[in-house]
Amino acid sequence: MDYSSRRWKKKREHILRLDHYQCQISKRYGKLVPAVVVHHIYPAEEYPEYEWEDWNLISVSKAVHNQLENRQTGELTEDGVRLQRETRPGEDWRERKWKT
Repeated sequence: MDYSSRRWKKKREHILRLDHYQCQISKRYGKLVPAVVVHHIYPAEEYPEYEWEDWNLISVSKAVHNQLENRQTGELTEDGVRLQRETRPGEDWRERKWKT
Protein backbone atom coordinates (compact mmCIF):
# COMPACT_ATOMS: atom_id res chain seq x y z
CA MET A 1 0.00 0.00 0.00
CA ASP A 2 1.37 3.38 -0.98
CA TYR A 3 0.64 5.69 1.97
CA SER A 4 2.09 8.66 0.09
CA SER A 5 -0.36 8.36 -2.82
CA ARG A 6 -2.95 11.01 -3.53
CA ARG A 7 -5.68 8.38 -3.28
CA TRP A 8 -4.60 7.36 0.24
CA LYS A 9 -4.27 10.97 1.40
CA LYS A 10 -7.84 11.66 0.26
CA LYS A 11 -9.13 8.47 1.90
CA ARG A 12 -7.25 9.24 5.13
CA GLU A 13 -8.75 12.73 5.28
CA HIS A 14 -12.23 11.29 4.59
CA ILE A 15 -11.91 8.82 7.50
CA LEU A 16 -10.52 11.42 9.91
CA ARG A 17 -13.41 13.74 9.01
CA LEU A 18 -15.92 10.87 9.34
CA ASP A 19 -14.57 10.17 12.85
CA HIS A 20 -14.51 13.89 13.75
CA TYR A 21 -10.72 13.78 14.13
CA GLN A 22 -11.13 11.84 17.39
CA CYS A 23 -9.42 8.60 18.37
CA GLN A 24 -12.23 6.08 18.19
CA ILE A 25 -10.58 3.63 20.61
CA SER A 26 -10.05 6.30 23.28
CA LYS A 27 -13.61 7.47 22.72
CA ARG A 28 -14.85 4.00 23.67
CA TYR A 29 -13.43 4.64 27.14
CA GLY A 30 -14.82 8.16 27.49
CA LYS A 31 -11.62 9.97 26.53
CA LEU A 32 -11.45 12.62 23.83
CA VAL A 33 -8.05 12.31 22.17
CA PRO A 34 -7.18 13.78 18.76
CA ALA A 35 -6.65 11.24 15.99
CA VAL A 36 -3.70 11.60 13.64
CA VAL A 37 -3.48 8.07 12.16
CA VAL A 38 -5.91 5.98 10.12
CA HIS A 39 -5.45 2.31 10.98
CA HIS A 40 -6.45 -0.69 8.86
CA ILE A 41 -8.36 -3.04 11.18
CA TYR A 42 -7.74 -5.85 8.70
CA PRO A 43 -4.16 -5.12 7.49
CA ALA A 44 -3.99 -4.06 3.85
CA GLU A 45 -1.08 -6.41 3.16
CA GLU A 46 -3.08 -9.45 4.30
CA TYR A 47 -6.54 -8.32 3.16
CA PRO A 48 -6.08 -6.19 0.02
CA GLU A 49 -9.77 -6.61 -0.79
CA TYR A 50 -10.60 -4.51 2.32
CA GLU A 51 -7.90 -1.83 2.10
CA TRP A 52 -10.19 0.98 0.83
CA GLU A 53 -13.35 0.08 2.76
CA ASP A 54 -14.54 2.68 5.30
CA TRP A 55 -15.58 -0.03 7.77
CA ASN A 56 -11.97 -1.33 7.78
CA LEU A 57 -10.46 2.05 8.63
CA ILE A 58 -10.46 3.69 12.03
CA SER A 59 -9.05 7.01 13.26
CA VAL A 60 -6.69 6.63 16.20
CA SER A 61 -4.04 8.55 18.09
CA LYS A 62 -0.40 7.69 17.49
CA ALA A 63 -0.17 6.07 20.94
CA VAL A 64 -3.21 3.89 20.29
CA HIS A 65 -1.87 2.95 16.86
CA ASN A 66 1.29 1.72 18.58
CA GLN A 67 -0.92 -0.38 20.88
CA LEU A 68 -2.74 -1.95 17.91
CA GLU A 69 0.24 -2.67 15.69
CA ASN A 70 3.86 -3.60 16.33
CA ARG A 71 5.67 -0.73 14.61
CA GLN A 72 8.80 -2.85 14.07
CA THR A 73 7.15 -5.82 12.36
CA GLY A 74 3.83 -4.37 11.18
CA GLU A 75 2.01 -7.25 12.87
CA LEU A 76 -1.12 -6.73 14.92
CA THR A 77 -0.73 -6.81 18.68
CA GLU A 78 -3.15 -8.60 20.98
CA ASP A 79 -5.23 -5.39 21.11
CA GLY A 80 -5.17 -5.18 17.30
CA VAL A 81 -6.34 -8.78 16.97
CA ARG A 82 -9.12 -8.12 19.49
CA LEU A 83 -10.29 -5.10 17.47
CA GLN A 84 -10.21 -7.22 14.32
CA ARG A 85 -12.34 -9.93 15.97
CA GLU A 86 -14.89 -7.29 16.99
CA THR A 87 -15.14 -6.00 13.42
CA ARG A 88 -17.22 -8.00 10.97
CA PRO A 89 -16.17 -7.56 7.34
CA GLY A 90 -18.65 -5.39 5.49
CA GLU A 91 -20.45 -4.19 8.64
CA ASP A 92 -20.13 -0.51 9.48
CA TRP A 93 -18.92 -0.49 13.09
CA ARG A 94 -19.69 3.23 13.32
CA GLU A 95 -23.39 2.33 13.47
CA ARG A 96 -23.18 0.12 16.59
CA LYS A 97 -21.90 0.20 20.14
CA TRP A 98 -18.51 -1.35 20.91
CA LYS A 99 -18.07 -3.96 23.61
CA THR A 100 -15.78 -2.71 26.38
